[in-house]
Amino acid sequence: MIAEQVFHQLLNLGECWEVRGVDYEAEANRFVIVISETEKLWPTQACPQPKCHHRTVTCYDHADTRSWRHLDVFGKKSEILCAVPRGRCARCAHVYRVPVPWEGEGKHFTREFEAFALTLMREMPVSKAGAIMGETDPRLWRMLFAHVAKAYAALDMSEVCWIGVDEMNCRKGHDYLTVFADLVNKRVLFATEGKDAATFRAFIQALSAHNGHPKAITQAAIDMSAAYQKGVREELPNAEVVFDKFHVVAQVNGAVDAVRRLEARSDDAAVTEPLKKSQWLWRKNPENLTEKEAARLEEMDLKHLATGQAYQMRLVLQEAYASRRVETARYRFESWINWVRVKCERLGEVLEPMRKVAAMVERHLEGILAHWQAGLTTGFLEGLNSVFSAVKRKARGYRSREYMIAMLYFVAGKLSIPSTLFH
Repeated sequence: MIAEQVFHQLLNLGECWEVRGVDYEAEANRFVIVISETEKLWPTQACPQPKCHHRTVTCYDHADTRSWRHLDVFGKKSEILCAVPRGRCARCAHVYRVPVPWEGEGKHFTREFEAFALTLMREMPVSKAGAIMGETDPRLWRMLFAHVAKAYAALDMSEVCWIGVDEMNCRKGHDYLTVFADLVNKRVLFATEGKDAATFRAFIQALSAHNGHPKAITQAAIDMSAAYQKGVREELPNAEVVFDKFHVVAQVNGAVDAVRRLEARSDDAAVTEPLKKSQWLWRKNPENLTEKEAARLEEMDLKHLATGQAYQMRLVLQEAYASRRVETARYRFESWINWVRVKCERLGEVLEPMRKVAAMVERHLEGILAHWQAGLTTGFLEGLNSVFSAVKRKARGYRSREYMIAMLYFVAGKLSIPSTLFH
């Protein structure tokens, strides 16, 4: 009986359950742990009916024997078998299945097995976690969905006041999610299909269902999408729009690349030759260049290359974000806008993308400057792209919206996943 006693202690069964036997099945290469209830179970039971809760419950019968996958023992699979008892309330005659203490949220695994599986699934694709644990992807996904649904239902949004909104591309094409994040607590709050103003209405419904209130939100960091601006205006009456630094710089980066493409069409070999295979060069800041890239950039005549001028414009714009006070930032942005216009007039059509992006910055300047007025940090929002990449990697092969959202909540929602708590 030593093996039975060891497993009884490892499973923390207490006095209400006992291990009746532990067998090793050589053909299946697995350990089987047989558990049944003891008489001490019934005094601990209470009727689960909301209006009853009577504490006189007796054994009614036993359901068919079920199995639960447990952590491996000596490198061999192990399963728990139990004919789960059903109790009957003496007052209301309600018959119910007695909950077993080892069962996880996924119903097919023990809590300890699920805790280990969830740990792996946070760090690697679900398919790889399944290969390590000898389980199929669908069973692990069902378990993850169960955990996320239970934990998300208990999520409290009552203190949400600063939000960030970004889009996430699920797959090639136009399959998008809009992701809402809490910028104070740095967690993903909500994700939904699409990237239009209707996504904000869906967010407000989720916010209200989790003790939050739209009027409590005072800052909303978004990109310059007209749909997102409309969503904030219509659904968040007290929110000031803050245009996220990441998206502003991304717009300018795109304009630099557009200038490079225009200039590369020149008939002048002295212009086109330095631009060959230089796409990624212009996307890096000087401090991030490799020695080879820095040497190549130094060899270029940046003053006479429109792309070099556009690159300098991008670097100066980024420097404006280093300002500590809103007054200084305003001066730097306004000076940048005027400087870009003058340069564009001199160099003409090849710098047209920069002229357009400068006009865009001017139109949205108050929202850009709100970054300093509110003291809002959008660092977490800027880091969401790496989170999105990790989510896509972990959901490899299952990139439907439901799987992506579940994995996004699991990875970045800071949810209290029940089976990781051993109690």
